[in-house]
Formats: sequence, C-alpha cells, structure tokens
Amino acid sequence: MVGLVATLKCENEVHLVVGSSPMSAFRIRTILEAGALPIVLITNDHDISPALREYVENNKIRLLKQEFTKEVLTTVGRKETNHVVDKVFVNINDKELQQTIFTECRRLRIPINTSDNSQLSTFTLMSTYTSGDFQLGVTTNGKGCKLAARLRRELSQHVPTNIDKICSNVGELRKLIKLEDKLDDSKDSEIGENDDDAVNTSKLNSLVKEFLMTAEEKKLRRSRWLSQIVEYYPLEKLATLNMEELSHEYSIRSPTPEPQAEPAQVETEEDKRPKGSISLIGAGPGSVSLLTIGALHAIQNADLVLADKLVPQAVLDLIPKHRTQLFIAKKFPGNAERAQEELLALGLEAVLRGDNVVRLKQGDPYIFGRGGEEFLFFELHGFTPRVIPGISSALAAPVLSHVPMTQRDVADQVLVCTGTGRKGALPDLPAFNPKRTTVFLMALHRIVELIPKMIDEAGWAPQLPCCIVERALCPDQRVIRTSLAKVADAVQACGSRPPGLLITGNACGVLREHSGSEWTIEEGYFDTLGSLANNVHF
Repeated sequence: MVGLVATLKCENEVHLVVGSSPMSAFRIRTILEAGALPIVLITNDHDISPALREYVENNKIRLLKQEFTKEVLTTVGRKETNHVVDKVFVNINDKELQQTIFTECRRLRIPINTSDNSQLSTFTLMSTYTSGDFQLGVTTNGKGCKLAARLRRELSQHVPTNIDKICSNVGELRKLIKLEDKLDDSKDSEIGENDDDAVNTSKLNSLVKEFLMTAEEKKLRRSRWLSQIVEYYPLEKLATLNMEELSHEYSIRSPTPEPQAEPAQVETEEDKRPKGSISLIGAGPGSVSLLTIGALHAIQNADLVLADKLVPQAVLDLIPKHRTQLFIAKKFPGNAERAQEELLALGLEAVLRGDNVVRLKQGDPYIFGRGGEEFLFFELHGFTPRVIPGISSALAAPVLSHVPMTQRDVADQVLVCTGTGRKGALPDLPAFNPKRTTVFLMALHRIVELIPKMIDEAGWAPQLPCCIVERALCPDQRVIRTSLAKVADAVQACGSRPPGLLITGNACGVLREHSGSEWTIEEGYFDTLGSLANNVHF
C-alpha cells in the first residue's frame, strides 16, 4: 500500500527515542535538524554510545535511564500536548517490547517509527537530499532503505546546483508580492500556489479578461504571473528573477489600443543599415524528438530566440547558451496583448541590428499561434520571415492518446477549434456531427462555461467520448478519458497540467474504450527518441 507523503513541521516538539543503537544517533541528528527535542530512553549507562555521549555533553538531548513503561508516553511531552510525546522512534531488537510500544502508541494515536519493521510503524522517514529550503525525499514504502538511498543519490544528480537559491528567491518574491499587494493567505489557492500538484495547477490558467479586470483581479495579477513563471520558465532563471522584472508590465492602467505597424520606408544610400533575418519556427508539442531538422538548425544558429512560455525545457536546452540570447514571452493572465507587443518590438530591434532572430512557437506557427500576424508585422517592416512548420499538438496528442482521428465508419472529418476567442470571449461553436473528431485548443481553463454551451446550444451529445491530453510527449504527460458531460468535473477534480487540449468524438473510443467509472487517468510518456535528437549537432 502506498503511503501519504508529507512534510511534517516538528519545531519545539518532543520526540521519544527508545534505544541507543547507531540508528538512534542518526535519528537524533534528524530530529535536531527539524527543531525538535529528542528524549532518549536507555536502561543503563552502558547503553550510551560515544555519539550519544557527545549529544549529552553538549546538552542537545535529554536522557531517561529506566525501563519502558506506558506512563513515559504521557509524562515527558510538552505542556501544550498534556505531556504526551509528539512522536516515537524505536531502535531496539526486543520484538516483544517493540510490539508493546507500538500498541500503546496506536492507542494514544502517537505516530511511531520502528526501525526495520514497517508493520510496527505508522510512518517511515524518507532518504532525503537537502539544499537550503529544498528537500527531495525518496521512499520505497519499507521495501529497502538502501534502495531508497541509492535512488536519492541518483535523482539528486539531476537537481540544479543552485536549487537553494531558486527556492529562496521564489519564496522572497511571493512574500513581497503578498505584502505589497495586501494579499492574505487565502488567496494562495486562487493563484495556484499550493504544495499539492493537482491543486497547484488547477487554476493556474484560469481566465483573466485582459481589458475587463476587476480591482481584485488586478491585485492578484502579479501573483498569477509568478505562478506561471514558476511553472514554465527555465529553472536557472528563477534564481535571479527580481521584482523589477516581475513588475515590468504590472502598472495598472487602462489598456492602450494595439499599435498598427507602419509600412517599411524605402532605404536610401545614406540610411543603409545591416539587416538580419527573422524565422517563425514551430517547436512541436513538447518532445525534442519531434523537432524538425530545419527547426533544430535554426535554433542552434540564432543570435536571439524569442520563445513562447510553453516551449518545454528540453527544447530550450538545445539553444547554445554561449552565443544565443533567450527571451521568454511574458504572456501571463491579463498581459497577453502587451507581451505580444513587447515580443514584436524586441524582434524588430534585433533584425534591424543585423541579428538572426528565431521566433520559437509551441506547436505550429500557423495553428492558433498568431504566426500570420507576426509574419505580416515583420513583412510590413521590410523583413519577410522564413516559416518552418512544427507538429501541432492538435495532431500529435490524439496519436499519443490512441485516438485515430479518422476511422472508417466512425469519423471522416477532423476539425481544430479554439476554446478561447479574442479578449477571452467564448468562440462560436460548430454544430455537432457524430462523424467528426474535434480538437479544442486553449479550452481547459474555460471548460466549465464551454461544455454547457456545447450540449445545450450546439446540440452535442452528453455521452460523446472525450480525451483530455496534457503536457503531450513530456514525462508527466497525462491522458484523462471521460464523456463530454463529465469533462468539466474531471478537470476540477484532477486539476490541470498546462498546456492541455480536449479531443471529442466517437473516434476517442475506438482503440481505448472508456470504462464504467466517471473518468480514467493514464500517466506518463517515455520519450525513447529524445536522447537521440539531443545528440544531433550541426
């Protein structure tokens, strides 16, 4: 049985350690690091090991020299707990005494850990890696501490070396935002800041109507931006992010009309400037293995990469850090239009400077990627972009979720729609066609509003099979299979892992039928080709 993994705050607690084995010394060190007071129960002075004696001499622990009695559990604890100890660690070989202590702790509801005996433990400690406020814990649920330690060592090799600075910096930014914007702790759940992964992202991409924000939504805007930066930005950038960067676009003011691009002026001999190049590149759905060779070549030969925030870390890692500047779009809730203007201005400035600029877009530039708008902008300024297509998640995600979008006698049409129109409006929905597979992009954050409109106004069948595909081709890919009527409930119950999309149609049930439950969940994707693509060089 899998246990509930948690971080316990133990400051000022009283922990009873029974026995003086080498494991006791190890446990005492852990208890002290957690800010608790260890009380060690031994039967005589001969049981005091050198390590324990050092703790005693430095007044780090308290010794009890007596046989175990059940009264110990209820007399040496804190006043706040009526002198009941907070936790018990048993490190002795006497099986009968182990059972006695376990029975008493269960009766008093005191958490107990018995070394090398998961059956007589109500909790186990993980093998941990700590760096500042960052802790990585590994447990095998009693299947072997050596294995847990080995896995912890292996996993810690992949942790950024400055992870302590990342945690500290993000924590300080959250604190400053709460202070400056006068936010109370109850707002954490509204902005997606919670230690639980499902809750952490359930409202991360909730709709913010950019030009119709309430005063309360404006107050929450920086918090929402920080949440999205933490979710999408490269980890190394989180260590140096500051309030000035976070607040760069934060000023609360009435929106300004979107500027119209002016046609390029005819270049004269006196005003000749070096001209660079601009490429609109599709990064595909997420996996390095699905980048085209042309896209990879463009990325590795760029002077500046202007990337969508959704471009995954594995693709960003292909950018040569020694010669290429990376800028990630600040398209956070309530800021999409202004962020787009900033991106275009940076790109234009760079090509005028003579740089080779890559506009790196998730999926395909021309499928709900504003690629056409960007093409026209640069062309009006005298630069015709090169466009390299990418595999859209609208095409890749159905394959990954075992949905053949066209299937004889089931589906003879494919439609790709958006779930969010301009300025946050709901789009016009197509009428229901039972022979069509429809993919909705940018829809999950509108799902509560979208589904009733599809069923009640557009005539869609409530029992139509559906798939939600999130973080397609990433290791934490998730596929949720359900019916149209239950999609909104599934998203609210399971949270969301942006980016995600919704696939609807009878084709969803051809290869994988939905079970009798309200929804089923499939976790993970192992990219066998990503390592090969990572080793391609030009």
